[in-house]
Amino acid sequence: MNTRTVEGIVQAARTAVEAALWAPSIHNTQPWSFGVSGDEICLRADPDRKLRVSDPTGRQMTISCGAALFNVRMTLQALGYEPQVRRFPDPERPLLLATVRVRPGREPAEHIRLLHAEIERRRTHRSGFTALPVPDRLVDALVAEAAAEDGHLLPVGSEATARVLAALTGAAQDVQSQNRLFVLELMRWARPPGSSRRDGVPAAGYPTDPRRTQPQHFAQRDYARGHEWGMAPDERVSASTGLVALLTTAGDGREDWLRAGEALQRMLLHASAYGLSVAFHTQALEMPELREFIRRHLCSEEAPQMIMRLGFVIDESESVRRAASDVMD
Repeated sequence: MNTRTVEGIVQAARTAVEAALWAPSIHNTQPWSFGVSGDEICLRADPDRKLRVSDPTGRQMTISCGAALFNVRMTLQALGYEPQVRRFPDPERPLLLATVRVRPGREPAEHIRLLHAEIERRRTHRSGFTALPVPDRLVDALVAEAAAEDGHLLPVGSEATARVLAALTGAAQDVQSQNRLFVLELMRWARPPGSSRRDGVPAAGYPTDPRRTQPQHFAQRDYARGHEWGMAPDERVSASTGLVALLTTAGDGREDWLRAGEALQRMLLHASAYGLSVAFHTQALEMPELREFIRRHLCSEEAPQMIMRLGFVIDESESVRRAASDVMD
């Protein structure tokens, strides 16, 4: 291997880590750190950014890291390299979620380029959608994208099922909003206007006064906590629920969670490429009894990993990320 090749691999690895930072994460906690040594990238969970109240098992943290892992893989492939991934390579190091070795690859396929181009464009939505329906052909494509990573995207076609998910989300939100520990944890990741922090949810990332969407209303997180923070979207054209969907996995262990994050990010990037935005509602999945209810009655006994709404929007919210130097050693 000549010097230029070695330098190219090291640069590709660092570029992949920079792309990983744009992955979605619960409350934009960005719960990851990376190491780059020669041709190997190490992805680690950051326990200081774990939500100890709402995510004691680390499930959501691991899903977030799985999304970051997918960005690493896509970026390397887009640069013409082949990522060799080992998930949970060392049982003695539980925070080490994956290693990725950078190997010579081939010219990336057009679809790889398509997904890679959306890494920095994709945004999480926290409001209603326009009335424009999501085309069936696009829904089928998103299902296939999730399946390519061993995830199962289940579009909710039944109004009754959508009502149940909305009701469970609202119930969980009401319970959590009265729990002091939940509230304090959420407040840690709510950024006031003008904040210079590069993590957490910015004040312009959610509506000032979230209106009820139709036909079902999914409760939103209360990041403002009584402050007049947020954006003012045009509710006249952004009052639709959108398409409700579940992301599930056959198993429910740590590797399933990591793969769920990879499946989630793959379908999110494909959605973004076609102008589709996604809103997440994880409140009910943070309460074990409600998550079990959803598993048994709405997911054919598969493990629910994400509840989401999909639709088209006019204006998208802003997003912030930490610098690569803050997460890489």
